[in-house]
Amino acid sequence: MKKLVFTSLLAGLLAAAGSAQAQTDPLQVRSWAAACANCHGTAGQAQPGNEPLAGVNQDEMLKKLKDFKSGAKPATIMHQLSKGYTDEQLAAIAGWFAAQKK
Repeated sequence: MKKLVFTSLLAGLLAAAGSAQAQTDPLQVRSWAAACANCHGTAGQAQPGNEPLAGVNQDEMLKKLKDFKSGAKPATIMHQLSKGYTDEQLAAIAGWFAAQKK
């Protein structure tokens, strides 16, 4: 099971492409993504009423995260949370969730 999770995590990072994401520690990215679990569920498997993140298109998710960060997309808390990450970290997080099974 741990090997499967690590493989999925690594695949997500590689899918993120770009040298910064490819060099990011997979365990660090998983740690960043864990901060999303309170609202979006473990590994992006959200409970009803919250948006699931698992298996969502990476580019779409990254656009939403950047829009939250810039204030272009209104939110109750996401605009504050997204400002705590660099664009490279947001790309790595989006890649991690995109690699998770729906």
